[in-house]
Amino acid sequence: MTLLIRQFFKPLHVFSVVLLMSLAACATTSVKSTQFVPIVQGDVPMDDALLLDVGIRVFDPGIDEIDKDDMDRTNPEIRRAESRYAPYLMAETLQRSGNWGVVRVLPAPTTTMDVYLDGQILLSNGEGMIIKVTVTDSTGMLWYTREYEEHISQYNYDLTQRQSHDPFQVIYNNIANDLLAFRQGSMSDDQIRTIRTVSELQFAANFAPEIFGSYLTKNQRGITTLTRLPAENDPALIRILDIRERDNLFVDTVQDYYATYARQMRGPYDAWREQSFTETMALEEAERSARRRFITGAAAIAGGIAAVGQNNAGAQMAGITGVAAGAYLVRSGFERSQQAQMHIAALSELSASLEAEVAPKVIELDDRQIMLTGTVEEQYQQWRDILMEIYLTETGGL
Repeated sequence: MTLLIRQFFKPLHVFSVVLLMSLAACATTSVKSTQFVPIVQGDVPMDDALLLDVGIRVFDPGIDEIDKDDMDRTNPEIRRAESRYAPYLMAETLQRSGNWGVVRVLPAPTTTMDVYLDGQILLSNGEGMIIKVTVTDSTGMLWYTREYEEHISQYNYDLTQRQSHDPFQVIYNNIANDLLAFRQGSMSDDQIRTIRTVSELQFAANFAPEIFGSYLTKNQRGITTLTRLPAENDPALIRILDIRERDNLFVDTVQDYYATYARQMRGPYDAWREQSFTETMALEEAERSARRRFITGAAAIAGGIAAVGQNNAGAQMAGITGVAAGAYLVRSGFERSQQAQMHIAALSELSASLEAEVAPKVIELDDRQIMLTGTVEEQYQQWRDILMEIYLTETGGL
């Protein structure tokens, strides 16, 4: 009798060891840093001509880069909202650093600036964010392309933290610090002056190519160089500079739109991100749990089947028990997978709930009111058409 009991429990002991080893092998530990990286304050040039103006284009939402497995967890409308929200935070960070001239979120890719910062959102789920950044200047020279990644903890959503900065502010600070480091380490004063002159003449050439088009030359690599310079008292240049000032005033007005957009978006967006953080962590745990149950269940079934095949009644009985236990674990794994799908659905609902909070607004100009029911880019194109009409009227079409 004692021998039979030992034979019965021996296979169960083996199954227990298999289960424990499998569960231990699947366990993971996530460690996240709460270290805050401050903005580096550089030496601001005394000469205003050495202050580069920075234009931040609306980010690429990265929808085409989303993996198929993550499509159900990503709402395109949220990503599009983020593609306008993140550039504003980036511009605010650079302006706060005091290391640059004027920093603007650009309403159109054709807006002329000294330095351009383009971004692409590769990940944003409340727990992690990855932004790919490319920096170029008006001459067409590539400064660098880098990816910035940050994963945060629940601490970042604490009310005292959110009042002082964005949960992912470290990403924007790192971008600002890298941008300053490149300018300090790679740009001479003469190069900076050239960049500023090129951007000025590029604006002029857009309005009067027959006059200013010959001042710039672009080589096969796409790099623009100065061919010659106009006289400082050139009347055509003076008119163009006046037009550029008006254009800058409009672009500055558009900054109020982005500020209002970001201010109204922040509350619901932070709430969505915090809930998304919770759902993302629950989703990952549900998926890990499901994987553990599938693995351990499969191992138990395999061991049970092997035991059933033995010429021993106790082993066969233990094998049948193991198969049943394994089947239960596999079934519960499917149930956990269903829970994961429920979390994905919750993320989708949270994403959709934000759409109504970021509707376009009205902006006031000195002589008119513009309803931004279309895109900012469309409104800016209309404004550029008006500027062209003003220029042609002032010059008599010359």
